[in-house]
Amino acid sequence: MPPAERRTALAELSEEDAALLVRDWRFWARPAQLPPDGDWRIWLFLGGRGAGKTRAGAEWIAGEVRGGRMARIGLIGATHADARAVMAEGESGLLAVVDGLVFEPSNNRLLWPDGAVATLLSAEEPDSFRGHQFDGIWGDEFTKWREPQAALDMALMAMRLGENPRMLLTTTPRNIPALTALMASPGAVLTRSGTADDRDALAEGFYELMQARYGGSALGRQELDGELIADNEQALWKRDWIRRARQIPTLSRIVVAVDPPASSNGDECGIVVAGRDENGDGYVLGDLSAGGLSPAGWAERAMTAFAEFEADAIIAEANQGGEMVRSVLQQAGADAPVKLVHASRGKLARAAPYATLYERGRVHHAGAFPELEDQMCHYDGARGRKSPDRMDALVWALADLFAMPRRDPRVRKL
Repeated sequence: MPPAERRTALAELSEEDAALLVRDWRFWARPAQLPPDGDWRIWLFLGGRGAGKTRAGAEWIAGEVRGGRMARIGLIGATHADARAVMAEGESGLLAVVDGLVFEPSNNRLLWPDGAVATLLSAEEPDSFRGHQFDGIWGDEFTKWREPQAALDMALMAMRLGENPRMLLTTTPRNIPALTALMASPGAVLTRSGTADDRDALAEGFYELMQARYGGSALGRQELDGELIADNEQALWKRDWIRRARQIPTLSRIVVAVDPPASSNGDECGIVVAGRDENGDGYVLGDLSAGGLSPAGWAERAMTAFAEFEADAIIAEANQGGEMVRSVLQQAGADAPVKLVHASRGKLARAAPYATLYERGRVHHAGAFPELEDQMCHYDGARGRKSPDRMDALVWALADLFAMPRRDPRVRKL
């Protein structure tokens, strides 16, 4: 039944039967949120923002434990903080859907009254999976993991308990090699769901706002519709050029680059932190870009990054605001040196030398920065494309760290 018909049917039931159905996840869940039939090892649930992925994961684990099919569970988030905030304590997390569940934060585990145990793990530390044994695993936001293939390999090796150990991966899709390989692998099944499918459960006006801003765009198709969008062959960067840094060496210079929005109506402000070591390699340390900020808001965010990363300077693009950009930044933190830069060439021409650094393995990412990396691998400069604010900020940071030699004009005598 459609949801509206289900509510009508509930009103005609006895209080006891109605209460039973209200608590029954299978009665309310959409087909994409329920485990597929058949013989499978990995269930891959690709969904847009707010499509009910977390609820599906928590209810699947709860149902498997209740049915006696799981007793030792691994919960893998992009970080420990993500696993706790979303998978355990989130509004749709396990504590919200399982009665009597006890959370032991100091031990990173959840305890069921019947003895089942779920251990919270971080995909940032795949080696920490060693020694664990599970009969079920739920991994959240797979494409956000720092090294998704390495973490997935270690997780699969830990699935060695029970008669039929299984894994669920819930994620917004991104075109990374680990995901495309997983989709084609035997034993993996796929379900999809978009934001529109769960719009009744979202805040009023959220879906309409997202459609107005992103509907029909590549970003909207990916983040709202849950589509896997192929990288743009015309973009300067290739996905496999982006390397993850296992550790960050001592950096000789760190900068916070800011690409301010052209208007004050909430457009995204690009804020990227990067550094360079003594050997001449670059490291992208953070992407703090955000939309919906006033000038004072993005300036404060940049100054906070300056202090947090102990940066040497703030690099700010000043084509739109000129000295006003410097003034706004200095009002937010007078001690930070601000260097204004001006764009004299197009975005692609300006970015090309730094894409080459990635191709040569000279720039590394200290973590996964999905939105930044999507812009790098999708933007081709075509007319009408949304300005890649994060990518622009990255380019300004690298331009400061890797000053390209300028060619002096030459005169030939004829």
